[in-house]
Amino acid sequence: MYPYHWESHHGNFGDDLNLWLWDFLLPGFRDVHPETVLVGVGTVLNPVLLPTDRKKLVIGSGYGYGEAPNITTPDWDVRCVRGPLTAAKLGLPAGKGITDPAVMIADMPEFQNLSKIHKKTFIPHWESAEFGMWPAVCEPVGLTYLDPRGEAKAVIRHIAQSEFIVAESMHGAILADAFRVPWVAVTTSRAINNFKWSDWASSVRARYEPRYVPVSTRAEAVAKKARFWGIRFDAQRPGASSAPAPAHAGGDVMTRSAPSQTGLRGIAKQALAAPSILALWQASRAEPHLSPDGALENCKQRFRDVLDSVRRDYF
Repeated sequence: MYPYHWESHHGNFGDDLNLWLWDFLLPGFRDVHPETVLVGVGTVLNPVLLPTDRKKLVIGSGYGYGEAPNITTPDWDVRCVRGPLTAAKLGLPAGKGITDPAVMIADMPEFQNLSKIHKKTFIPHWESAEFGMWPAVCEPVGLTYLDPRGEAKAVIRHIAQSEFIVAESMHGAILADAFRVPWVAVTTSRAINNFKWSDWASSVRARYEPRYVPVSTRAEAVAKKARFWGIRFDAQRPGASSAPAPAHAGGDVMTRSAPSQTGLRGIAKQALAAPSILALWQASRAEPHLSPDGALENCKQRFRDVLDSVRRDYF
């Protein structure tokens, strides 16, 4: 058996954690049933993404894009999905919508008893990190910038060591909630996919109430087909979106120092980002969310029960 991993050119810790999480949750799974692919963390329940010639064991994945797969065929074994919205979309009983498997990372010994060293942290969506100037926006706000394209364990450790998270990255909020770090959701696009966020949030009895933060650059507006200073950009994404993933040292968090703002051009770019700075400042001082302790623990216990059933049937 091997884990499905949607590998993006830019890197994204929420997808990359599939490379090692299942070795902790199901030790030895790689040594059994080589014809089976384990479909775990991610919004990947889409027939275009998943292999058609393999049996698919689904443990906690979510729906969110494109056509929903037909899971009634013999090559599907769906043990649980990310939340009740995915369960309804696939025609499954509501009880199959447990939660995102990433919440179980908080049980890993290497992430326990970590000291708090970051006051407030902002973790954007990978697309915002790719095209925006968020390190420069975070600086006057007093937020530590955390790049979601960094090495997954380093990003997760940073989240666990924060006292407060402002998250545009959904898995930034999921991991914050799992480590009991209060979080505020933001979005830089009014066309955000609310389905996947609400799917997870409802599973742990949290609320998804994102605060809107304007895009920080014209390039970001073009990439997201959003507005920047009243002008809407509907052009195709810049060619940079197909560039290779940025190189980074293994184990390092990609914090990226803010670009130089010297000179008239730099001053102008910083001035143009003023609405982003103000909105992010307001978000960093908003009332945070956190799922009830009992709701999260209940989801985790139900998820453990699913893992037990997988061990009985596959090992």
